[in-house]
Amino acid sequence: MRARFQGLSPVAQGILLALLAVVLWSGNFIIARKVIHQVQPLHLAFYRWFCASILLLPLAWKHLQRERHLYWQYRMPLFWLSLTGIALFNTFVYVAGHYTSAINMALIGTTSSPLFATAMAVVFLREKIPPARLAGMVLCVTGILFLLSGGSWQKLLHLQFGWGDLWVLAGAFAFAIYNVLVRKRPPELHPVSFLWVLFFGGTVLLLPFVGMEAMGWWQIGQGATSGTQWDLGLVGAILYLGAGTSVVSFLSWNGAIQRLGAARTVLFGNLIPIFASVEAVWLIGETMGMVHFISGGLVILGLALANASTPGFRNAT
Repeated sequence: MRARFQGLSPVAQGILLALLAVVLWSGNFIIARKVIHQVQPLHLAFYRWFCASILLLPLAWKHLQRERHLYWQYRMPLFWLSLTGIALFNTFVYVAGHYTSAINMALIGTTSSPLFATAMAVVFLREKIPPARLAGMVLCVTGILFLLSGGSWQKLLHLQFGWGDLWVLAGAFAFAIYNVLVRKRPPELHPVSFLWVLFFGGTVLLLPFVGMEAMGWWQIGQGATSGTQWDLGLVGAILYLGAGTSVVSFLSWNGAIQRLGAARTVLFGNLIPIFASVEAVWLIGETMGMVHFISGGLVILGLALANASTPGFRNAT
């Protein structure tokens, strides 16, 4: 298999790597819905990043040893990146899984995060928005509003966000902050060791809140269990999140960027809501209506149009 992969052209390799990352990331929304009665959301996020930290450590070890004198120097950027991109983003997604469908999470989360990131880049980095990106953003917002209103413009006038929608938007906002901050990634840090530091930092940041959740000091999530109900399915889900959606997907995505470039690779992120929707129908029995098809079409068209003029935007779940 490896020999066949290496025999492909760099472009073909990049396409396969990008598709692998997107398929794995789309499964994150499925897990968020599937295990809501077995594990509390903060615990699920902690298990994911703890698992990812262990699995990535052998690959990052030599770089960590060489760069260890730099981590204290960059402690504040690394702290904020770990907080927004690791500790908050996916935790909010897992909380949202208790209130809304995987299809809605994928459509709202995948769309709103680049919109937030673009707005922040304009305000804080003084970036200019090309006309094509602005038009794409308008289409994305239209798609989100169409989904949230159920296709009824009358309902849109009295639109109220559900808890799941608000949690997804909060996660998207956190990841948008991460996307803006990560553009200033310390260049001295190797990409693999940089990822490990963020994974581990997010795990540490989650630990005290997981302890409070375990002691019953708070409970986030509708229908959440009071303790983790372990079985082979949950173990497999955590391994999938730790190995698949964290380690393999990030490394695959970075490999795709090396072969295709950031501007071409980012377009594959538009497929996340499509794959997530198909997986949700196939694996957990969710249903798709015409509202989902229309809103999804508007979102994908808008993201493609916006990304066509956006070099280097990063998207990950």
